[in-house]
Amino acid sequence: MNAIQVTREELQPIQQRRTVPRPKRHLRQRSYQVMALETTVKIGVNLAISAAAVSALSQLLPHHWSGQEKLRQVRTEVKTAQERVNNLRTEFSNTFDSRQANSIVQQHGNRIPLNQKQIVLTNNTTPAEIKESTP
Repeated sequence: MNAIQVTREELQPIQQRRTVPRPKRHLRQRSYQVMALETTVKIGVNLAISAAAVSALSQLLPHHWSGQEKLRQVRTEVKTAQERVNNLRTEFSNTFDSRQANSIVQQHGNRIPLNQKQIVLTNNTTPAEIKESTP
């Protein structure tokens, strides 16, 4: 009997470990604590972002107001320049208008058309006296 003999050890029965279930109350309490911590962190981050936004606005508003004031000044200057340009354009068009050449020459020079007579007033005569003396 040269065969290998298998020795059987006595098998001990496997002891089942008793798992003690955790109380559900403890799990709920822990989840509430985690939720409270998470909510607190969210609120803190939102407050930090809000503080940064308010700080940025407090610095940007004076720049915005000064920019608006400069814009008003520029618009006023543009308006006055536009009026001046319009006046110069009308004067230019009147100056170089061939139909008004005679009236322009009269305005800028001392030339009087032949059909008009020049009247010179002296200190002693008034316009009423001139009318009386002319027939």
